[in-house]
Amino acid sequence: MRFGWLTLAHSPGPDQDYVAISQQLEQACLADELGFDGVWLTEHNFTGEAVYCDPIPFASAVAVRTRRVRIGFAVIQLALRHPVRLAVQLALLDNLSGGRLDVGVGRGSIYNEYEFVGYGLRSDDARERAAEALEILTRAWTEAPFAYHGKYYQLSLPELRPRPFQMPHPPIWRSVVTPPSFRECGRLGVPIMTPRIPIARIPERLALYDEGLVEGGHDAATRARLREQAAIWRHVYVGESQAEADDMLGTAVLHTRQHMLHARAAYNPSDFHVDQAFMNPFTDPAVADADGVRWSLETGALCGTAKRVAEQVEELREAGVQHLLSQLSFGYLPHTKITASMRRFAEDVMPHFQKHS
Repeated sequence: MRFGWLTLAHSPGPDQDYVAISQQLEQACLADELGFDGVWLTEHNFTGEAVYCDPIPFASAVAVRTRRVRIGFAVIQLALRHPVRLAVQLALLDNLSGGRLDVGVGRGSIYNEYEFVGYGLRSDDARERAAEALEILTRAWTEAPFAYHGKYYQLSLPELRPRPFQMPHPPIWRSVVTPPSFRECGRLGVPIMTPRIPIARIPERLALYDEGLVEGGHDAATRARLREQAAIWRHVYVGESQAEADDMLGTAVLHTRQHMLHARAAYNPSDFHVDQAFMNPFTDPAVADADGVRWSLETGALCGTAKRVAEQVEELREAGVQHLLSQLSFGYLPHTKITASMRRFAEDVMPHFQKHS
C-alpha cells in the first residue's frame, strides 16, 4: 500500500496564523522523514480553513526542504485561478521539487460560495470555467506557440517557461465523488482521489473505475498503475489508548465542523444554496453537532491504538484500497499530539502494509 499525509488544518484566528503555518511546514517535512509517499495539500480561502490559504507557495517551501516525498494538491480550485499563471507556477514548482509534483484539480468549493465572491466570481459557471482552465493548463505545458479562444479565456503566448520537469507534464489527478465520475475518469485514464466515502461504497466505486479503464482501451500496465494509485481519504489519529484517541479526534472533528459551518452561515450570500445531493450529516447544518461528528467518525476515520488502526487499514485493503490519504493534521489538535500520532502511524502501522507492496 501507499500512504499519503494530507492536511486540512484550520487556524483558529489571525493571531495564530504564523505559528500554525510554521507547524504545518514542520509536519509536512516530518512526513518526508517518516517515509510517507506523498504530502497532499488542500486549498481554502479567507477564513483560516486551510492555514496557509494558497498551497502553491507553501508547497515550494516543502519542496526545498525535502528530497524524497511527492507533493500533491487535493485539490487546486481551478475556477479561482488564471490558468496561464497557474501553469507557470506549477511548472516552476515541478522544477524546484525535481519532478515530485502531483496536481489534483477541481472546479472549486461546493460549500463555500464566499470563496468565489472574494475573487469577484460566482459558482454558477465554475464547472465550465474550470474545464477551460484545465484545457489551457495542459496545452500550455505542451504547445509552443500556444493560443486559445474560448468562452472565458482568449490568449496567446510564444512559449511557457520554464517547462515542467516531468514530461510531458506532472500527473493531473481528479477528485471524484459520484459513480459516473469514477467510470468517466477511468475511461479518460486519469488518476483519482475520493473523499471520505463509507467503506461499503468503496468496492463498487473502484469497480466502476476499473470498468472505465477497460472501456477507455488502456493497456494492462496502465490499468494496473492507475488502479494502484486510486486514493481514498480518511481522518487518522493514532493515540496512546483507544479512549485518548477517541477523545482527541472527536474534539478536533467537532471544532472543525463548527468552524466550517460558522463561516458558511456568516459569509455565504443569502441567495446561495448547496445542492442537497452533496450534503451529508457532517456538512448539513440542520444535523446536530453530535450526530454529524458521530457520522464522520464512523464512516471516514481510522482512530485508536496502533493495533486498532492497523485493523482498520486492513479492512480498507480488503475493500480494494491500495493508496490511503491519511489526514493526520487538524488545526484544533496540539502540534505535539499530531506529530506523535504521525510517528505511531508511520512506525507501528505503515510497515505492516508496505511489505505487501
